[in-house]
Amino acid sequence: MPSEAQIAGGHKATLNNPNVSQEAKEHSKHVLDNEFNSGDVSKSGDNEGKNPGNVAGGLKATINNPKVSDEAKQSAKERLSDM
Repeated sequence: MPSEAQIAGGHKATLNNPNVSQEAKEHSKHVLDNEFNSGDVSKSGDNEGKNPGNVAGGLKATINNPKVSDEAKQSAKERLSDM
């Protein structure tokens, strides 16, 4: 069964998909606004149950990837220091 974060993510994707009808976008916006606090839900499990070594490795890869924004790199640094 999908989590609230996954459901909200699907509705957010609908809003940003140019191949989706305006009616579908309006429906997703309505659902997000009324059922998911405008899409502001906690992430699906965050790091719960994940291998900490793999999480750290992914964060390090993000920090060193030249195609990643400075904002994402900073976020990865902060999450890595919190581990």
